[in-house]
Amino acid sequence: MITASHSQLMAQYNEWMNSRLYALCASLSDAELRKDRGAFFQSIYATLNHIAYGDLAFLSRFTGNPSVVPEPGADLFGTFSLLRAERAALDQRILVWSASLSATWLAEPLTYASKIDGKTRTVPRWVLVTHMFNHQTHHRGQVTTLLSQMGLDVGSTDIPFMSQFH
Repeated sequence: MITASHSQLMAQYNEWMNSRLYALCASLSDAELRKDRGAFFQSIYATLNHIAYGDLAFLSRFTGNPSVVPEPGADLFGTFSLLRAERAALDQRILVWSASLSATWLAEPLTYASKIDGKTRTVPRWVLVTHMFNHQTHHRGQVTTLLSQMGLDVGSTDIPFMSQFH
């Protein structure tokens, strides 16, 4: 099982990577962000939108907020500037939430219905927390690959390169 401190580290990593990734993406035009690049979600924008969707879905399960999660694939915010602002707010929310976690809460089972496959599952919360952070990292990796293919480098993506470890 993961610990609350592991979740806090992953929340810090999430915020660190998103701030760097979004800063680089802000240098691109809307057309470049939305261009179909052959990725699973086609574009950089759609992939970033999907990461936000996943975070909202998990936070809904963990906290009840939002009470209703949009359908998968919905454009949550409409523009990159709104997506970026909401991402920053969402990252702060994840940081605060992760600081509230306890071993007891992490160990408790959670039953939820997936909007992706429609199945209902019951798993320990720590499994879902692990998946939320893994989901973020996986799809950010797709975005960094797309940016790299464009000749843009987000820099190191390694946890030990975060400022608290310097």
